[in-house]
Formats: sequence, C-alpha cells, structure tokens
Amino acid sequence: MKRFFATPALLLITASANFVPANLQAQDATFSTTTSLVIVDASVRDKSGKVLPDLKKSDFTVLEDGKPQTIAVFEFQKLEGDVALPPVPASKPVDVQAAAPAARKAAAGAPTPTANAPVIRYQDRRLVGMLFDFSAMQIPEQSRIQAAALKFVREQMKPADVVAILSASTGPVKIVQDFTDDKDRLETVIKSFQIGAGSELAGDSGNGGDDTTGEDTGTAFNADETEFNIFNTDKQLATIGTASKMLAAFPEKKALLYFSSGISKSGFDNQASLEAAVNAAKRANVVLYPIDARGLVATAPAGDAGSAASRGTSSLTGAQMQSQKDKFNDSQETLSTLAADTGGKLFVDDNDLALGMEKARDDISSYYILGYYSTNPKMDGKYRKVEVKLSKELQAKIDYRGGYFGEKEFKKFTATDKEEQLQEALMLGDPLTDLSMSAEVDYFRLARDRYFVPFSVKIPGAEIALAKSRGSAQTEFEFIGQVRDAKGKMVAVVRDGIKIRLAEQTAAQLSSRPIAYDTGFTLPPGPYSLKFLARENETGKMGTYEAKFTVPDLSAAQTALKTSSIVWSNQRLPLSDALASAESKKTIVESDPLVTDGAKLVPSITHVFRKDQNLYVYMEVYDPAVDEALKKPSVAATLSFYRGKTKTFESEPVRLDEFAAKRAQTLAVRFQAPLAQLAAGRYTCQINIIDETGRKFSFQRTDIVVLPASAEKNAGF
Repeated sequence: MKRFFATPALLLITASANFVPANLQAQDATFSTTTSLVIVDASVRDKSGKVLPDLKKSDFTVLEDGKPQTIAVFEFQKLEGDVALPPVPASKPVDVQAAAPAARKAAAGAPTPTANAPVIRYQDRRLVGMLFDFSAMQIPEQSRIQAAALKFVREQMKPADVVAILSASTGPVKIVQDFTDDKDRLETVIKSFQIGAGSELAGDSGNGGDDTTGEDTGTAFNADETEFNIFNTDKQLATIGTASKMLAAFPEKKALLYFSSGISKSGFDNQASLEAAVNAAKRANVVLYPIDARGLVATAPAGDAGSAASRGTSSLTGAQMQSQKDKFNDSQETLSTLAADTGGKLFVDDNDLALGMEKARDDISSYYILGYYSTNPKMDGKYRKVEVKLSKELQAKIDYRGGYFGEKEFKKFTATDKEEQLQEALMLGDPLTDLSMSAEVDYFRLARDRYFVPFSVKIPGAEIALAKSRGSAQTEFEFIGQVRDAKGKMVAVVRDGIKIRLAEQTAAQLSSRPIAYDTGFTLPPGPYSLKFLARENETGKMGTYEAKFTVPDLSAAQTALKTSSIVWSNQRLPLSDALASAESKKTIVESDPLVTDGAKLVPSITHVFRKDQNLYVYMEVYDPAVDEALKKPSVAATLSFYRGKTKTFESEPVRLDEFAAKRAQTLAVRFQAPLAQLAAGRYTCQINIIDETGRKFSFQRTDIVVLPASAEKNAGF
C-alpha cells in the first residue's frame, strides 16, 4: 500500500478552476480559456544537499511529451533566513461555498490573454495550512492539538511563515482563516474552536464493517445529509482532497498539517479514494504532514476504562492486546501512505505535537517556480509527461513531479475515443473519482471449492439529475469490472451497460435516491483484488472502485462455526423491477443466494435505514453438526439491537433444522425486523448463532444508523 516518491510538485491552472480565493480575485488575475498554464515546483540541490539559490531561467529546459516548452514564469522562493519580511494582512475568512460559483462565473467571462502569469502573492513565503478534522478526534485529542497549535503560532513561527487554518466537523471543509503571519489573528481563530465539536463521530463509534471477533472496531467520518457519508471512511479522505483543491489556486508549494486521531479502515474502504486524496494533493502542490493527535499511547492489556470488558479468555492469552495493537497500527498506516505518497512525513508517538509541526514546516526548503503554456491544445484528458533538465555544467539534483492529466471535453469524443478512454482508465494507476460510488463485496459457499461472490454498487442519483440538467432525455451507464488473483492473473471480468430514461418525474426521484447495480463472480478460495469502473455517458464522469478481498476456505475443519458474509438490506425487489443489474444473466441468478422466489435482496451497503422501513438480514451457516438420532442439525439464531451498552430489542430465536435446497450442508439464516419501534440514532446489531448439537457458537456485530421516517424532519440524529 505504501509507495514512495521524491518531493514533486506540478500544478495545472486553467480558467475553469473550481476555487479562487477572494484575495486573488481582488487582483484581477485572469487566465486563458484555451491555453493551459502548467506550474512546476522544482527543488535543486548540490551534492552536499544544499539548495542552489542563484540559477537563471536559461539554466532550465522544460519538455512536455518530449517537446520543448517556453518558460513563461520563473520565480525563486527563498525560504531560509530569519530576516523580517513585510507583514501579510490578516484577511477575512473565506466563504468557500460562496466563492466557488463566483470564481467560475468570473473565469467564464474573463478575457483571453496570451501570456498572463499567475499571481505569486506570497513571494519568499512558506505556506503552511492547518487542517483540524474534528470529526476524527475525541475531546482529549482536540484539546491537545489546540494547545499545540497555539504553541506553534506563539513560539515557533518563522518570519517566512504564513499560516492558513481549515476545519472540518459534521459539515464541509471550511477555510476559517486565509494565509497570514498575524499571530494575534491566528491565536484568536484557534481559540475560537469549540472543543467537543464533532467528537461524537470519532473513535470507537463504529465503522459499519462486520466484526467477527466481538471487539468494537471504529472509524471516523464526516456526516452530512446523505446516507453515503455516515459510515464511509472515504469521507475523511475526501476532506483531505477537498482541502488540497481549495489551496490549488496558489501556485506556491504548500505544507498541509492534517490533525486527526488516525484513519481507521472500514467495511466500505475504496482504495481509489486514497489514491484520489493523494492525487488531489499532488496536483495542488500540497505536501501532506499528518500529525496523530493521540501522541504517545500506552495500550492496556485488557482495554482502558472507556472500553467494555472483553468476553472469553482473549485478555489473558494476549489476543485482545494484539487486536488493539493491530487496530492502532492500521489507523496510522493510511496516514503514513498519505505522507509518503505526497513527499511529506508522518508524525506519531510523540506528545510534543508542536515539535512535529515545526519539523513539518522546516521540511519545505527554497525552490523554483517554473511555468509554461502547453503547446498541446488537445482536450483529450490523456497523461502528459513533463521533464525538467538542468544545464550540463550544473552538477546538481533536481526534484519535480513528472506529469499531469490534460483537460478533456467528453461531448466531442467519438465511439472509439470513449472505448479507448475506458481501457486507459482501467490501466491507469491513478483512480477516477468524478463519479462517486459505494460498494460491497460478499461471499457465499456453493461447493467445497467454489464460492459465489456478489458485488453490489450504489451511485448517488444526483449524477442522473446532472445529466438531466444538460437537456438529455436519457443517459447510459457503462460498467467494467476485473478480478485478479494474488499473482495478478485476471480470473473474472464483467462488462455491462444500462440505459435510463430521464423523464421529469424519474429525474426528480433519482435526485434523492441511489442507483443500484449488482453482479457476481464464481471464485475458489484465496486473496483477490477488484477494480471496477463506471462511466455516465452524458456528462462523461467516471468513477473507480478498488478493493482487496479474501474468499476464506471453509472446507477445512475449524473450531469456530463456519458462516458466510452478512447482508443487511431494506429492499426486496422483483427481478423485473431491477433498474440496473446483471440479473438478466441466468448463471448469476441461479448462483445468487440473495435471489429467492423471483425477488432480489438488495444490500444496503451504507447500513443506513429509516424508521418506516423493514430491516432484512441474510447469512448462511455451513457444516453444522447433525444429531445422529434425528438426522438433522439444530441451530438457533437471534438478532439484537444495542444502543451503547443497553439492549433495546432482541428478536425471538429462529430455529434452523433444514438444509437449503441444492446447497449441501447449508443453513439459510433470515431475519426481518420493523424499525418503527426504534428511536432514530446509531445502533450496534449483533447476530448470535448457537450450534446446539456441535456445541459451537458465533456472534457478529455491525453498526447501523436509523434515521427518522421520510415524512419526518431529519432531526434527532
């Protein structure tokens, strides 16, 4: 998962930038609507590692796809030294939501100069952004990081430093304070943060993933009005990506200090979201420096006072402590990847958080800003390789980012162009996240060496509403999925497409409802990687979902009860009503255990439900013991709901003593629970299964959220 790069930076600036800070708009900076200005930040050092400060434009040669480019912008950012610099006024906080439309409108009507350079507002300044992700920190961490940030501002800022403050809690990312060196203003902003804001979303509050150990496994998230963001770890990564894009209008290199308590993995992880956050930072010339607000942590063998006591002997055998350690390390692994892939550093296991901020600041040294107007006018969206060379007489090392993706205009693509685009997108290491999606991979045993792996995808219906706004009467989605084994060999492929008519009523309904697509693969046990690509063919927006999964081998003898994945759902739809699925393929329908009596159980994926819905649960038990006298198994199952430590509901036991038809040694476990009797809020659902004959048991937990009924106001959650 970890990949290491140099300290590269490259920025593509066009007239259609999504965000232009108010202070840049005031300077009437305009860019060509037909020419792309490419900014490259280059660090040049001699053999001893010292920065070479006196180079000229003629010492550099820039090539794009092997063709020489004319350097139109050349600046040296001198960041060393303690000489006092002219003060930077503390501008007003930026209203991002209001600024973005204004920026787009201004850009659309801007004149078209042929060689207008970007505004290097902060000459010889080191740009440091502080991103406080309060939804990823509990109250103690919020207090600790606030104190450390104040210490950094008061005692450790250098004359060249200008600091911007961004925050994220339960809503979108905001720039609370634009770049300034006014320490008094920065202190006032940091002190104004309300400790405890968003903390209920952090820590062990749930991750939406199945937990077969009985231990609580949590993650952080940023909740908003959509079900896609309540349990989705991707939202935390999106926070980083959004913050990077907000800073993209500044061509200078930026250090972004990200304060959190780690990023824990969840049941809905999408590797593409991690890649997208990294790529957004690279394209914006942002270097990420995650700082773990937890500091140095000592793990108690049986858990601290804030954790419920474990069951069984796990605390005595060391299993619980190892689980806690693995969970803690996992929460730092993603932060490490973000830092390494953007050229930054991760600061963990140190209670002097201000020292980490100081080291991150000092990691950015003097550099050159090179800019050129690309001679390639094509809007094909393809990757363009950039090379920066030094004069032969210079014995020095140069670091920079080696390429970027050009702009694209989908409506001018031919059928061949569209097909090539799909194939290139599958091969690219960089993910595509213009089209957002959430997905789930499950597994069910069909035979001793064969498993059915259903794959379900949800795409927000707002994507359809966007297509409708372009005047189209219909749109089409194309899907490509590839599954590879541990050796990289492709073992399964899916290629599908659906057409959706965009009548006014349909578009209105879809704007608030997701589009569901599902397919399935038949695989033997083993580890796999999945890459799935979706494209909406009216706007040309594409999205990638990437995940690694393992199909367990349940044929061997085991001490634990053998079970399948658990599917949580609020819908059973007739196959004839399916809007987007591969269920027309007979082999998939026959293998899919989620299809019974002509109806399909649609996985929720997000585990978010409403009070006016029913909760459907499905799983399977394999190879239960058989009573020799009765020639039948005897398995009991119950479904329980917990609000914190309080049990709020438990179903009547379900008795299972008949094997599923055509499924040897398989018991199907089904629950249906009306949610009307539950209060809106977060619950931990636990399924208890007891094999009475074999004297084995299993309990599995999953977090869900129950929202008010559709007619009710979305308050109380």
